[in-house]
Amino acid sequence: MWRSLLKQASHTHKSKFVPESCTSSLSSSSSTGFCQTSAFINKFRPSKAINHGFSGCPILGFRENYVFPSQKDCLGRFGFSHSGNPLTFSGKFWNFKGYASAAEAIVSNEDDLSGSEEINELVEAMIKEERKESFSKQPKIMVGGMGVAKYNTLKRRQIKIETEAWEEAAKEYQELIADMCEQKLAPNLPYVKSLFLGWFEPLRDSIAAEQEVCKGNFKISHAAYFNELSADMMAVVTMHKLMGLLMTNTAGTGGIRVVQAACQIGEAIENEARIQKFLEKTKKKNTTDKKSVIESEPETTEQGKLAKNEEKLRKKVTQLMKKQKVHQVREIVKGRDTSKPWGQEAHVKVGCRLIQLLMENAYIQPPVDQIGDGPPDIRPAFVHALKNVIKDGNKGSRRYGVIECDPLVRKGLEKTAKHMVIPYMPMLVPPQNWTGYDQGAYLFLPSYVMRTHGAKQQRETVKRTPRKQLEPVFEALDTLGNTKWRINRRILGVVDRLWANGGRLADLVDREDVPLPEEPDTEDETEIRKWKWKVKAVKKENNERHSQRCDVELKLAVARKMKDEVGFYYPHNLDFRGRAYPMHPYLNHLGSDLCRGVLEFAEGRPLGKSGLRWLKIHLANLYAGGVDKLSYEGRVEFTECHLDDIFDSADRPLEGKRWWLSAEDPFQCLAACINLSEALRSSIPEATISHMPVHQDGSCNGLQHYAALGRDKLGAAAVNLVAGDKPADVYSGIAARVLDIMKRDAQEDPATNPNALHARLLINQVDRKLVKQTVMTSVYGVTYVGARDQIKRRLKERGAVADDTQLFVASCYAARTTLTALGEMFQAARSIMGWLGECAKVIASENQPVRWVTPLGLPVVQPYRQLGRHLIKTSLQVLTLQRETDKVMVKRQRTAFPPNFVHSLDGSHMMMTAVACKKAGLNFAGVHDSYWTHACDVDEMNRILREKFVELYEAPILENLLESFQKAFPSLNFPPLPERGDFDLREVLESPYFFN
Repeated sequence: MWRSLLKQASHTHKSKFVPESCTSSLSSSSSTGFCQTSAFINKFRPSKAINHGFSGCPILGFRENYVFPSQKDCLGRFGFSHSGNPLTFSGKFWNFKGYASAAEAIVSNEDDLSGSEEINELVEAMIKEERKESFSKQPKIMVGGMGVAKYNTLKRRQIKIETEAWEEAAKEYQELIADMCEQKLAPNLPYVKSLFLGWFEPLRDSIAAEQEVCKGNFKISHAAYFNELSADMMAVVTMHKLMGLLMTNTAGTGGIRVVQAACQIGEAIENEARIQKFLEKTKKKNTTDKKSVIESEPETTEQGKLAKNEEKLRKKVTQLMKKQKVHQVREIVKGRDTSKPWGQEAHVKVGCRLIQLLMENAYIQPPVDQIGDGPPDIRPAFVHALKNVIKDGNKGSRRYGVIECDPLVRKGLEKTAKHMVIPYMPMLVPPQNWTGYDQGAYLFLPSYVMRTHGAKQQRETVKRTPRKQLEPVFEALDTLGNTKWRINRRILGVVDRLWANGGRLADLVDREDVPLPEEPDTEDETEIRKWKWKVKAVKKENNERHSQRCDVELKLAVARKMKDEVGFYYPHNLDFRGRAYPMHPYLNHLGSDLCRGVLEFAEGRPLGKSGLRWLKIHLANLYAGGVDKLSYEGRVEFTECHLDDIFDSADRPLEGKRWWLSAEDPFQCLAACINLSEALRSSIPEATISHMPVHQDGSCNGLQHYAALGRDKLGAAAVNLVAGDKPADVYSGIAARVLDIMKRDAQEDPATNPNALHARLLINQVDRKLVKQTVMTSVYGVTYVGARDQIKRRLKERGAVADDTQLFVASCYAARTTLTALGEMFQAARSIMGWLGECAKVIASENQPVRWVTPLGLPVVQPYRQLGRHLIKTSLQVLTLQRETDKVMVKRQRTAFPPNFVHSLDGSHMMMTAVACKKAGLNFAGVHDSYWTHACDVDEMNRILREKFVELYEAPILENLLESFQKAFPSLNFPPLPERGDFDLREVLESPYFFN
């Protein structure tokens, strides 16, 4: 009976059966708070307990002296409580404070009271139930924005992803091979996976045989490193890494340079070997090990101590691993790891031997329908060849060894991504905080705070820098890494459908190749030459398409893997100038419109009134085509005028009018259409939850930094440092100046001024698009030659000038004119760039690299040194490795310093803004000069980024730089600081279009 009552009571408790009308009057002195319809209450009324005159209940273990107040509860029944007794009612059924009353109510029943054991069982069960409830009411301990249990589950998965990815792939191939042997049938696998499966066993066996040969035979160049990893894992790493390199090769020729492939495969083997060694040390000795120790000869006292210490350390590491104290484990193992880094020479030797073994064992056979009646055409999947590569500007050529894949493998590469092991995936838990050069980000994968690309001096400088000095940089990287993302499934669904139907739309590459032109049936050499040029152009186009298809496949493979995750994170690190980048290379917010369209914030926030307005502005910005140059009101009006198109795009993206496809950023535009449609159709649009990142972009940000450095009024007005009714467009401003110069030149006599003919030819071609790239890159030190080539490409796209010679001469004139217009409008920028270049020349002439410290404390060393050649004999070929020499490249140090210095400043501004946004409770993501947050927080972010820009430039940046140069090189004479204007930086705070 008691169990059935408890069952009923528990059921009632789970239903949270407290009528709303009673809630206000239920207190510590109220009754059980049951509804009048409750069968339990009808059976046990408190009034019956009063009639029984209970003064105590020793059998239940409750204290005496019960008081029965006269007040009634909301159900019209008397409540009762115990004076000073903690076990009193709080108004909810089975609340721990009410057990005394409930027990009395139960005991007051007219049924037999002899079942004391059952009563005690009942009370114990009730107490357990209450303890569960009271535990659930305690505030949850949160880690990384989630409960501890969930965090630990995700962390275990993350560790598995980082440490067992290659191992899992090897196991999969072994299981498939075992199934094939058992069932005597080939599994129905995708083409590339079947290739991997066919290559795995012979490659693994060859590696195992090579490992046997290498044991003790140190005459073999790679012997010292070849047994660091198991043969099956080496096979998987080699296959996947080489195929991955062929997929991501930007040349798109179906080949990869041997030195590049060997270096990366060797490095991947070393990294995996270190991880496996790390994990081996944390495993307990198994029973056979213990048995062998027992049966072995008695140890000396010293050996015994060492063994005990080893066992203690192993236990400590194992316990830390169980507790997931990854940082402590890494510190212990790092201290124990006496092995030195392999180095580039070892990487290429190991990599070359593995590539050679793969070439010897990897074969392909065309599908049955391509073989015909002849014998099976079995051929190598990869071949080693030597190629002459012409240098830029036809200044000679160099001979390189390359690994080329068979056309069948090359075709399969486009469908390989989903079967590839992709390292450095987005993380399922927040990244480890950065605490040192190689301490932070991924839990186990090698992570470095700076991408030095082998620049030893820069690496050593960062390592030597005190941690306290680098803390602002570490905090900013941690902030960027802690932004939680998720996949926008609706956009991914649209992308998948378009891709399955052949691409071609929304800037997706065509999945089909361009057919090769047929050879003309003629002996005319001119016609044959034209045909050959056409074939060459088509092959180039098809190679580019192949590269782009591989790139899309990799991005989609990552998106599909992550689409079911609640959220994920991108660990960030820096380039040598201090700009932040996500460490995952494929699907991230720095990528294309496709990447940005399928990514959104994992956290959603209500739009609010300002957020709804910013979402409309954001949609207009993404549509672009000149709309993004309107005032904010004009952009809102544009969006409101196209609501029918927006609703149609959201409801029927591929079946409707497809208005979103005409946007400059189509996938992001579609995501905005969906979010805005949802809001406008809601009864309370402002309450709609939005996950969409809204962008605020700098206006030609490099020139903004120069204008602030030089306090240049004219330049500041051109790049929106000053308030205006609508955004100033610097590109249109430069185009207008170029047009004025050309109009003047066109009126001259061609006999006395040869530019007159060029001006007349180009006068109708001048617009913002013609000059935009040159203006953008001017702050990054674009040369006259670079500007000429940029303008030549634009003119060639338009077909404006047919004759190549005339096109070249006209491009020269247009480039000179554009650079003149730039110098007139941004005099202060030009003078500062000139001063920075002169300082760099003075330093580099002493054979010293240019160094400086960013406003956030990051030391920067320009890495430009002359490279020496170092020949390495490998099993595959003699490779030439490039190594830094002690001699700096004077010209490169000079030309690169102005843009690198400005990049270090824009990186500092972004990181200062990121930290301030975090402190203000905002989600933040940054793409150099484009800052992202939720729509509802744009106003707050705008205020912060302006304040941080003013704070950055109120410091005497150029004075500090000159002082640091003079302190480092006291014997050198540096040019005086350039003159600066009187622009008031505080005006930036009031400029609505500074970032917009």
